[in-house]
Amino acid sequence: MRGLAGPQSLRQLLAAVQSLSSDLDLDNMLQRITQSATDLAEARYGALGVLDPTGTRLAQFITVGLNDEQRRAIGNLPDGHGILGLLITDARPIRLANLHDHSEAGGYPANHPKMHSFLGVPVLVRDEVFGNLYLTDKIDGDEFTEVDEELVVGLASAAGVAIENARLHARVRELALTEDRERIARDLHDTVIQRLFATGMSLQSAITLVRSDTGKATSRIEQAIDDLDVTIKEIRTAIFALEQPPAARAGVRSQVLDVLQDATHALGFEPRLIFDGPIDTLVPPAIAESALATLREALSNVAKHAQASVVDVELIVGDELVMAVRDDGVGCMPPAAELVAGLEGHGLANMAARAEEHGGCFTVERGDEGGTSVQWRVPLPALYHAKPGG
Repeated sequence: MRGLAGPQSLRQLLAAVQSLSSDLDLDNMLQRITQSATDLAEARYGALGVLDPTGTRLAQFITVGLNDEQRRAIGNLPDGHGILGLLITDARPIRLANLHDHSEAGGYPANHPKMHSFLGVPVLVRDEVFGNLYLTDKIDGDEFTEVDEELVVGLASAAGVAIENARLHARVRELALTEDRERIARDLHDTVIQRLFATGMSLQSAITLVRSDTGKATSRIEQAIDDLDVTIKEIRTAIFALEQPPAARAGVRSQVLDVLQDATHALGFEPRLIFDGPIDTLVPPAIAESALATLREALSNVAKHAQASVVDVELIVGDELVMAVRDDGVGCMPPAAELVAGLEGHGLANMAARAEEHGGCFTVERGDEGGTSVQWRVPLPALYHAKPGG
């Protein structure tokens, strides 16, 4: 005869189910599910293992009952072997009085807490296993009961619905953000860039009207045109970023941003960045890897030697990839010829070698008003920048 849950346990289950609907953030929800299951079954330890896309291994492992020191001592979290893997291969609840007596027991890390009684329950989302709840060590008894199993199974059913709801909510938000990004990108392209371009053309035509001037007006107009050109490139960079869906943000562009973020602490400020062209589309992996390594080295040199307050990074993509790193520092290096010839200490020989490996070139120049400019140029394979069918 199966056990019956008491009124207190049912109220606790209802409260746990209601709490799941109060938070649509998936990570928070998974932690809440794990905690609720642990409380319902009165377990000392609880965990929720989330399966990877193949459904054969654990990609995420949320725990309850372990403090930070214990987690560090254990080391790598489990990926679904032994008893934990039983629910992966056979998605049915499991109750064990002593998990060490099971034939699949074993493989525990040296610093893993001692655990005995065990309750495992799968969490299904649309009839597919999303993950598994693992509960160990019944606090007030020798083993988990049928009532504990029923309560956790009930929670797991509600959790599956809540997880699906959170996923749908995230997808709706993603679609809404995508629509907003596309609208903003269109507005920037159709209005702001066109107006700036028209202003630049107007300024260019105005130069001929002031040739007889002392040259100051001409110089100012030319500077304004240069500033407008930079502004247009910056806006195009923003447009391209806006047009990329979140799933596409693990490409070269994203990696460049990560390199700049990493360099910010060493520099004491954030480098300025301009993209010109579809870098994620046109730059093949091998060249991207070399470019990223060169960028890291160039920024490291600036941080160590230049005493700069401004660093500009520019990446231009067309038939070739041109990467420039410019700073306003004191100038940390001897003449360019000596640098490229083999001053290993600054990593410049490595930068030059990477460019030459891809049929490109590398130059270092001092700025007219101080600072250093590093430029790395590599031709892009025709396969990448040719038009479809061409």
